[in-house]
Amino acid sequence: MSEQPKPTDAEDILSEFNKDVQPKEKPISEQPNESIIEDTQTTTTPTVEEKEPEIESKEKIESKEDESDKPRDIIFVGKKPLMTYVNATLTQLSVAPVVTIKSRGKSITQAVDISQFIMKRMDTVGYFIKDVRISSDSLKSNDGKSRNVSTIEIDMSHK
Repeated sequence: MSEQPKPTDAEDILSEFNKDVQPKEKPISEQPNESIIEDTQTTTTPTVEEKEPEIESKEKIESKEDESDKPRDIIFVGKKPLMTYVNATLTQLSVAPVVTIKSRGKSITQAVDISQFIMKRMDTVGYFIKDVRISSDSLKSNDGKSRNVSTIEIDMSHK
């Protein structure tokens, strides 16, 4: 008397799954081809009314792309590494005549470091500081108090 091998857990699960799942419709290969053709024709043929708004939306998208393609001439300094902002500033200076490095609070020292790095290390290119503006902004803190935060804007340019 030979015993049949016990099915594995995966085979048990598959057999239970196959019992529970009963095909409700005929497979696509058994359906007549006419219904498939009719369905695709009705869903894929756009009306004239649908075409006109698409053209308008394409024009709007193109105008938005034009705005985003313009070089951004302000670099906001935050908590990233110094060289990230140096590279961003140099990239923008290659396409824009003036780039503003802008920061506030504790990041002011980093903005000064960025401008000095570009001036001293890129001496042969001829970058220079065109203008420096300092001010303070009144911000509300988490506890609801109004605080003054120092800001600096350094305009970099090339000869």
